[in-house]
Amino acid sequence: METPGVELLAAMPAWTHTAAGLAVLALAVTLANITVKRVLLRTIVHGLRKNALAAADSTATEPIARHLGNIVPALFALYGIGLVPGLPAGAITIVRNCANAFIIITIVLALSACLSLAGALYQKRPEARSRPIKGYLQVVQIALFAFGGILAIAALMERSPVLLFSGLGAMAAVLMLVFKDTILSLVASVQLTSNDMIRVGDWIEMPQLNADGDVIDIALHTVKVQNWDKTVTSIPTYRLISESYKNWRGMSESGGRRIKRALVLDQSCARFLTSEERTALGRFALLKPYLVAKEQELARWNSSLVDRGLDSVNHRALTNVGTFRAYIQAYIDWHPHIHKDMTRLVRQLESSAEGLPLEIYCFTNTVAWHEYEAIQADLLDHLLAILPHFGLRLFQRPAGSDFRNMTAPRTSRETEFARAG
Repeated sequence: METPGVELLAAMPAWTHTAAGLAVLALAVTLANITVKRVLLRTIVHGLRKNALAAADSTATEPIARHLGNIVPALFALYGIGLVPGLPAGAITIVRNCANAFIIITIVLALSACLSLAGALYQKRPEARSRPIKGYLQVVQIALFAFGGILAIAALMERSPVLLFSGLGAMAAVLMLVFKDTILSLVASVQLTSNDMIRVGDWIEMPQLNADGDVIDIALHTVKVQNWDKTVTSIPTYRLISESYKNWRGMSESGGRRIKRALVLDQSCARFLTSEERTALGRFALLKPYLVAKEQELARWNSSLVDRGLDSVNHRALTNVGTFRAYIQAYIDWHPHIHKDMTRLVRQLESSAEGLPLEIYCFTNTVAWHEYEAIQADLLDHLLAILPHFGLRLFQRPAGSDFRNMTAPRTSRETEFARAG
């Protein structure tokens, strides 16, 4: 005689057995996922962080462990689905195929994370700057994802991957022909994103496409740039990979913007300073340390020439150009709006028929456009106004008014001579 529990179980509909089996399987998969990720993986990651290899880049080891941890719940689903009573064979096959594909994708992601970790460890080596391997690792990752994708599709279709590989050539040719622009844009988008080459809000400059402004949208096929005149330029995404452009993000993040301007001096004004001029220039507080140090240096040099009985023509003396260059250097070193942690120098460029260029090279301590322009203008205004104190003037081509001034006195004399005659 059967017991009441067995009779009650036998009297239950068949679908309840299937539902109960699925519930038990789902519970087992969930418990396996929790156990692996919250217990085992935390223990493994904690142990890896104490290892010298993982300590070099501890954040890169966690994705590897996390991806590998997803394999355990998938294995429970793969082998447990066959134990659920009442499931049709087609449903079991679909679940197993999906589980196999998921395991393949998980392994591929784990291998890709391993390559990323290898790249991060290599970047810490001194030879990484001269011999980078990031491009090679990316090629391997692309091939890995392509191979894993084919294996996952083969697992879902229950077909041999060899068949997919055999038809890949013809299919790729058709896809490249029909979706050429889409494929180029997709590859370019992946490269732009993975290499962090461009972001929304970046100021980029691409003269060949008349683009000079802020990036307002990054889509698959186009990148939209709002120019400073408020027009919008649409750039094909793949052209940002195949052609050069300038991204000003580095300037914005550095906190300083470069000033690179030259004052072209009239070379005929270059001469030695007299003692009266040296005394007058000594009133400039910024020049006083330079003048004192330079005069001491020149005194030692010239006294050694005297001791050797050499003529005074061999003596060294201060020049107005060199003193003005020293003043500019002292002025930008003192200026409160010039960045003190970036390059500050004044250099003399090669002279030409246009004059003698003195180039000012420094950075402002702000990247705001209007503030930068104001600082640069104030700096140059001051230097232009103070030039006569050094007996210097800028080179400037003669204009029509200059020729009129040159001819006006001569015309007056000719008129007087004509009256006298």
